[in-house]
Amino acid sequence: MSDKGDQAFRRTNPYGRWPEMTYGGALSFLRRTYSRDLKGVDVAVSGVPFDSAVTYRSGCRLGPRAIREASVQLAELKAFPFGFDPFDTLSVVDWGDCMLDPHHPETVPLDIEAHAAAIIETDTKMLTFGGDHFVAYPLIKAHARKYGPVALVQFDAHCDTWEDDGKKLDHGSMFARAAVEGVVDVSKSTQIGLRTYNDTDFGFEILTAPWVHRNGVDAALDIIKQRAGDAPLYISFDVDGLDPAFAPGTGTPVMGGLASWQALELIRGMGSLNLIGMDVVEVSPPYDHAEITALAAASVAHDWLCLLAEKKGAKRAEVGRV
Repeated sequence: MSDKGDQAFRRTNPYGRWPEMTYGGALSFLRRTYSRDLKGVDVAVSGVPFDSAVTYRSGCRLGPRAIREASVQLAELKAFPFGFDPFDTLSVVDWGDCMLDPHHPETVPLDIEAHAAAIIETDTKMLTFGGDHFVAYPLIKAHARKYGPVALVQFDAHCDTWEDDGKKLDHGSMFARAAVEGVVDVSKSTQIGLRTYNDTDFGFEILTAPWVHRNGVDAALDIIKQRAGDAPLYISFDVDGLDPAFAPGTGTPVMGGLASWQALELIRGMGSLNLIGMDVVEVSPPYDHAEITALAAASVAHDWLCLLAEKKGAKRAEVGRV
């Protein structure tokens, strides 16, 4: 039997990759092996297919599946613009999806937090696909148990700090709860891409989408880095931070957002920071077109993994002016 094809379930090594038909084979994120054995693993990819906290259009419970499917071409060639195969250096598995009981919604936050804590306790980093943005709250709680209060970089059209009672499942209020509880250090945190209004900033630095358009990616990165310093940094990427032209498949689209190239440049510029975890949320395939949104989600996640590969020693081999 040749070492080709269906590596999602046939490979036993979490490093490297095999040749695969882009249009065939078993799907996992970037063709990584499905495994729950985290011994020696740097990053576990998992899905949290929950969308009962949405305030408008649902469907993002199907997001993890769509992001995995959209990642096939990214697994085909060396990473751009890095010029290396991240999996020569970085050990990554696809853990599968967190099991949830949507018919007992009170159990969902606890189950997500327990799922995350079990992975993080093995010193494995997490790359998580939602699901709606509420899932970031129990994920961050689990990270804060290990790392202490985290610096948050939140890509979003919305602040997600509207009124919260500490109990409700709402993808628009959970970062107010996180700030009040102290699991997020707002003095080190930045929200980027916002284009909706709230009467309070809760202490976050807010870089609106128009501000980024006028001032540029480098200016935004300067602020993000200055605030975060060497604090443990968690990135929560809501795809509605992108303009609907680049991410139509989401539940609460808002015009005037970031372009996909801006988001990628921002992610690629954070390699010097203390990266501890990332989620990519709110991909709603029923509203997507030609996988545009899922492709954007897969791409930002892929580039975050490349940053971790660089931290482990992968060397860029840039060709052309990048």
